[in-house]
Amino acid sequence: MCKTPGNNSGFTLIELMMTIAIAAILLGIAIPSFTASIASNRLTTQANELLASLNLARSESIKRGVQVTLSKNGGQWESGWNVFTDINGDGTFNDDGDATLCEITEDCLLKTTDPLPNGYTLRTGANYTCWLGYNPDGTVRGSGAGCTGGLNNDTFRLCDSLAIADADHSRAIGIITTGRARVDNGAASCP
Repeated sequence: MCKTPGNNSGFTLIELMMTIAIAAILLGIAIPSFTASIASNRLTTQANELLASLNLARSESIKRGVQVTLSKNGGQWESGWNVFTDINGDGTFNDDGDATLCEITEDCLLKTTDPLPNGYTLRTGANYTCWLGYNPDGTVRGSGAGCTGGLNNDTFRLCDSLAIADADHSRAIGIITTGRARVDNGAASCP
């Protein structure tokens, strides 16, 4: 069978090289913006995790009729936190250590959160240095600088030190005295 020269189909080497060059240029433009988008989405995920814990604490305090507390696990809030019923309102998880959990006279652990990924920081002002608690009426009180309690509104500052330094590398999670929490993008002053 004989082929005629006009029936050749396919790409020439020049056409293939041009296609690869154009694809490389487009990828070079798209990848940096995609990386920033991934970093922003990861930060949003961490902010939403804190917001979910705050909403859980508020709703459980109203439902159960006792203070529900968020308490940090370790030196800073990025080490994770616990959400628990706080029968005596002191910000400390009190369990008698027996096998029976959530007895009427002891606190009940509702949620434990893992530490944040490397490079993330989560800080507050002076009102939530150790813990914050939701009262049965939905209002909030914080631990204060001495971790003794009584102070109200404050802001969590969530920052990603590994992200590209732009206006979107932080989140401010503000909590007002009435207990409502709100997330603002790029509004936190990072350490």
